[in-house]
Amino acid sequence: MSVLSITFHCTKNRLEEWENYVDETLVLMTENLMDVSQYMLSEVHSDYIEEGKNYNLLLIFDTEEVREDFIKSEMENIAERVEAKFGQEVMIFNTLLNPKKLKL
Repeated sequence: MSVLSITFHCTKNRLEEWENYVDETLVLMTENLMDVSQYMLSEVHSDYIEEGKNYNLLLIFDTEEVREDFIKSEMENIAERVEAKFGQEVMIFNTLLNPKKLKL
């Protein structure tokens, strides 16, 4: 198992539009990802972020190789689409999670 955590940070200026995009577009994109065995899309609560809001997409892959292939192809497509629509108003942060011990 291999995991990719994608955090999207949206500024206050575009928050309503971003939330609609998440509900209408990002969910459908995620549902159509062939190599993802499981996922969780979350609104992130943080006491320390006041200049916008974070959302997280946790993607679970069967192998590290499948995750790497996803990052090279699909992740670039997702980032390009988000950047084309929102520019610098939505930032994307990828975190590769390599489980040491797991019980799901």
